[in-house]
Amino acid sequence: MLEKKYDHLSVEANKYSFWMDKDYFTAGKDKSKEPFCIVIPPPNVTGVLHLGHAWDTTIQDIIIRYKRMDGYDALWLAGMDHAGIATQAKVDKKLKEQGIAPRTMDREKWLEKAWDWKEEYSENIRRQWAKMGLSLDYSRERFTLDEGLNKAVNEVFVKLYNEGLIYRGERIINWDPEATTALSNEEVIYKDVEGAFYHMKYYIEGTNDFLTVATTRPETLFGDTAVAVNPSDERYNKLIGKNVILPIINKLIPIVGDLHADPEFGTGVVKITPAHDPNDFEVGNRHNLERVVVMNPNGTMNEQTGKYNGLDRFECRKQLIEDLTKEDILIKIEKMTHSVGHSERTGVMVEPYLSKQWFVKMRPLADRVLENQKDKNSKVNFVPKRFEKVMNHWMEITYDWCISRQLWWGHRIPAWYNGDEIYVGLEKPIGEGWTQDNDVLDTWFSSALWPFSTLGWPENTDDLKRYYPNNVLVTGYDIIPFWVNRMTFQGLHFTDKRPFKDCLIHGLIRDKEGQKMSKSLGNGVDPMDVIEKYGADSLRFFLTTNSSPGQDLRYDEEKVKSTWNFINKLWNASRFVLMNLDDFKEEDYSLENISIQDKWILTKLNKTIKSIRQNMDKYEFHNVGNELYSFIWNDYCDWYIELSKAKMDNSTKSVLLKVLTDILKMLHPFMPYVTEEIYQMLPVKEESIMISSYPKYNDKEVFNKELEQVNKIITDIVAIRNLKATNQITKDAKVKVDVLDEYKGIYFHQLKIQNDNLITEEILDFEKESYKSSIIEITYYFEGNKDNSKILEEISSLEKSIERRQSLLNNPNYVAKAPQNIVELDRKKLSEEIEKLNILKEKV
Repeated sequence: MLEKKYDHLSVEANKYSFWMDKDYFTAGKDKSKEPFCIVIPPPNVTGVLHLGHAWDTTIQDIIIRYKRMDGYDALWLAGMDHAGIATQAKVDKKLKEQGIAPRTMDREKWLEKAWDWKEEYSENIRRQWAKMGLSLDYSRERFTLDEGLNKAVNEVFVKLYNEGLIYRGERIINWDPEATTALSNEEVIYKDVEGAFYHMKYYIEGTNDFLTVATTRPETLFGDTAVAVNPSDERYNKLIGKNVILPIINKLIPIVGDLHADPEFGTGVVKITPAHDPNDFEVGNRHNLERVVVMNPNGTMNEQTGKYNGLDRFECRKQLIEDLTKEDILIKIEKMTHSVGHSERTGVMVEPYLSKQWFVKMRPLADRVLENQKDKNSKVNFVPKRFEKVMNHWMEITYDWCISRQLWWGHRIPAWYNGDEIYVGLEKPIGEGWTQDNDVLDTWFSSALWPFSTLGWPENTDDLKRYYPNNVLVTGYDIIPFWVNRMTFQGLHFTDKRPFKDCLIHGLIRDKEGQKMSKSLGNGVDPMDVIEKYGADSLRFFLTTNSSPGQDLRYDEEKVKSTWNFINKLWNASRFVLMNLDDFKEEDYSLENISIQDKWILTKLNKTIKSIRQNMDKYEFHNVGNELYSFIWNDYCDWYIELSKAKMDNSTKSVLLKVLTDILKMLHPFMPYVTEEIYQMLPVKEESIMISSYPKYNDKEVFNKELEQVNKIITDIVAIRNLKATNQITKDAKVKVDVLDEYKGIYFHQLKIQNDNLITEEILDFEKESYKSSIIEITYYFEGNKDNSKILEEISSLEKSIERRQSLLNNPNYVAKAPQNIVELDRKKLSEEIEKLNILKEKV
């Protein structure tokens, strides 16, 4: 028997080890079943699962549990990401706290420390996955830096290099001065910061005239190798071919004519710094200009800057402005706010920087994706569809991908150098003097291979043949450029297939006020703390039923608490059912001779099953949640359980059991723990709810006539209760009832009316109130109450409540963001309160 009180900590204590011991999570045991595969978006091994990861993994677990129960050979492959920059920063920080300078260590010794970190924190992630109740197949767990993935990564690099799709070149890239590594454009976050245009004089050689040049980064002037004007600009075009004197270092640099200079923008004169600006780099190429790097990799100024050598770039700017002012070179400082790139990982301002790096030539790969998306049979199907535009736009405007990183933690680039000679291959070249490239590959390079490399590629394994392409990927819209796009072009290029059939997109988790969660705002929520307080089932149900696909989710603890209350309602209803099934045996189960109320709930159940399946297949989990909530709370708990008390025979017990069993099965993907706990107490069951069959619609158990009849009864009962409440009719009132025989049992039970209470003669001395429908006529005779004060008080209370509900329902934010079942409940109660208010006013 279930404990009297629902205790989530007790319920969730041992279920996970029970499932693991039974080996329920391992796929591939029954090859006769249709395969279904999800490969987990791997969390990084920095050790803490945030609420967003809890959200998308719960969605995946819902899908995989549903498919497993629905008869599929369902594989949910576990794995983690090595997260190059983030993990290296964490390991370095730990070493520094121990008094060790990380970059003074031998590379192999440092890697030993990094692998120790990985082992420690990956175990932490597994514990958190277990607390979340995730049914992952750990027998196939992968890591983006494991031996098999390294083989796949090297295979891809070498093939792309041999096909001319990977090359090494000197270009302007995004440079992170703190992590001292290159970044791809997707790893740069733009923030609005306060800055300025610094207007300076560049004197024309041999004259007292000058050109006014404005820049936001004056510290880069040491790298200027020209100034540009537009050839069509009549103010300056006669100066093309002359020289200007570079301030501070008094070096002559040419005036060039180039369309990059916009006559309508600023002064129309642009300083050209080919080593520190991507546009200037292109201008430099057109005019064969020298590329002068003026910064060190750590963001300090180098020997090209004279007395500023060794200064931090921002300190250099400060001192340089002072010197330009003293020399009467600075004309003015124009304050403004502009958007500046920052490193996604370290948060520091990114520096455009000339560097020799490895790149993927993107145009051919992107064009193939765009072509493939035109074929409805082979395309990646986005849910919601609008996010396909995000991928297509990225593919249309894409640029070559910088894939090399100046780190130690990652897949080392399979390239070797011997003087000017370069060798790229799977094995080290034969001979002396070869040195391997020190750089590693961008983490996203290995993550892009995740859907097929985890299944054994480049070998043609049984898992690859059975489970690829994956059926669905679940991820946030913010990760489409980083990951979804790259998996798509790599999958098409190396397997000739899309990596996954569907791509289900969710939004971001925000706080209650709609702000993005972050450490700096202090509004983050640890999912493990929520689980401790309310249980994994409450968190899972809240996360997956409070927003539609693609929409952001606002975290609200009160809504998690209301989910806990919902589970408690189910718990208490289950206790009632189990108490009435105390001596019930499997052979007692029968749906013969079922009552009208039994037929009503079976009809409601099957209509719910049909709709739930449709929404589960469309990933509309918010609709599933609302329907289950309404059916369980309103139809089953509030009505059927009460109606069943009128006739508690074996048929009704069988219906109580059947409906509860199907409720538990439909809820199981969302709430695995409490559903397993209750399911194990049922007299008729499988070994585990996790391997039981998901409910199917049965049209033989749909009774539309009885559905309509009982709906009328419920309408009557609600109306009669309102009539009694409105008139303060007490239990000792005289009652006259006229009801059709077939409905007497239900009405008498619900209204607590006994036959000997009924009267057959109207008592004229008493006041009376009546209710009549096509089924029942009921009249209450009661002592008149000439004092209307109580009714007036109730009118006042109702008016206030109606005003509050109308205010809520007229608020678009509330209607859009509150759970749909709560909004519908408010609408229903508002309608009931208005009706009751009108009756009371009429009475007064």
